[in-house]
Amino acid sequence: MDQQTSLEVSRVSKAFGPVQALQDVDFALRAGEVHALAGENGAGKSTLMNIIDGILSPDSGEIRIRGQLADIRSPEQAQALGIGFVHQEIALCGDMTVAENIFMAATNRRRSFWMNYGEIREKAREVLSSLGDIAPDRLVGDLTISEQQIVEIAKALTLDCTILILDEPTAALTEREAGKLFAIMARLKQRGISIIYISHRMAEIFDNCDRITVLRDGRHVSTDDIADMTPEKVVARMVGRSLGSLYPEKNEASGKAPTLLCVEGLSDDNRFKDVSFELRKGEVLGVAGLIGSGRTEIALGICGLMKRLRGTVRLEGRDISPATYQDSVANGVVYLSEDRKGSGVFLDMPIAANVSALDPDRISTRYGFISRTSERRQAERLGDALRLRRGSVDDNVSTLSGGNQQKVAIAKMLSVNPKVILLDEPTRGVDVGAKVEIHRILRDLANQGTGIVAISSELPELIGLCDRVIVVHEGRIAGVVSGEDLTEETLIRLASGLGNAERRGK
Repeated sequence: MDQQTSLEVSRVSKAFGPVQALQDVDFALRAGEVHALAGENGAGKSTLMNIIDGILSPDSGEIRIRGQLADIRSPEQAQALGIGFVHQEIALCGDMTVAENIFMAATNRRRSFWMNYGEIREKAREVLSSLGDIAPDRLVGDLTISEQQIVEIAKALTLDCTILILDEPTAALTEREAGKLFAIMARLKQRGISIIYISHRMAEIFDNCDRITVLRDGRHVSTDDIADMTPEKVVARMVGRSLGSLYPEKNEASGKAPTLLCVEGLSDDNRFKDVSFELRKGEVLGVAGLIGSGRTEIALGICGLMKRLRGTVRLEGRDISPATYQDSVANGVVYLSEDRKGSGVFLDMPIAANVSALDPDRISTRYGFISRTSERRQAERLGDALRLRRGSVDDNVSTLSGGNQQKVAIAKMLSVNPKVILLDEPTRGVDVGAKVEIHRILRDLANQGTGIVAISSELPELIGLCDRVIVVHEGRIAGVVSGEDLTEETLIRLASGLGNAERRGK
């Protein structure tokens, strides 16, 4: 046992019925290191972390904390041993304030009947100052997904932990917010705190981690120093094969295609103002911007999901300006939320029912009853087209991996034969293999004439996937970028309000 090892997992196995989630997995975390854990969805990463955190019990194997054998039976025991866990799935109380959520664990341990709310507000303000500008008195239910993620991170930082597990912590963060998190990670590392960092973003892993362990199909594949690895090697070990290019070839002809969607003067006089742009037939148009810039609200305004005061939306030259989302769907314009589990899919409903949910009339009988046979056939047809990895279409969506859940959400939109698809964070929380497939799906749809609008916090995704990118700053279009100008530096400058770009074709 290395005296500098904070955590050691030896030959841990875990099965769920006939499914072997982990098989004889070894993992060691050194004191004061940032250790990346990589693998496709279903590789066993979350199962291993849930065992370390006491959420699950292993079927066999041992865990040692600083050399001492540990029998961790609950998250409370894990916290007592110095383990903090920021989960990918946000677990906050929406009807409580930011400050109350951050100090919930400490509050539960208090023996005093009285609560000093002024004290916890000030403590919350102090810990939040290094992460983001979020008022401690705000209700968590009123926050955006990205702001909730920051609260989750702040909550973990208040724990007196020596081992910190971060599961996709930047999935909902902008580049600037992620940069603040990385600076905090560096300070924690200097204090000797060990960090397990789970991410599908290779650039983050190689910029911030010391070593990387790869899991595949519930087994340990390799552990290496980051200096000895490349992103290509990591991906090959994750999937057991080479993926080739992460992004499909762009459609250069889209720049000459006719206008499909035209947005003019869209405003709600608060979150977005005087927004105008065009989407061409067969084009993948990206939308960049810092969190709070209004990029999501613009998409909601286009689709009738958010009230707007002024502006028009034209589809193929015809004014549609939907008052409700039902109007938008009827006209062939659909939207996929960034919050997949909250409003993208119904986790506890079958795949077939999810796919048909947007317009059940399409698979109903003339008497108004849903035809289960037609519903299943539709789900099977679209699932096969999207390469959905599933059992039966009667299985609940909760049984699928994150990437396949996203494919179900896309299948739901395709069930209405849309002309325009707006996607908010289309690959958030999915592994690299699923990202490649989703990118291919979006490009294939564009090649068939569908207009795609992709909002993303991942600048490499916008650059690699999109034909053009519009950049939003403080609710307004700061510029439209394409060709050789489409670089991270240009996008960041525009998103920060530091520069202008030529507005090509609006």
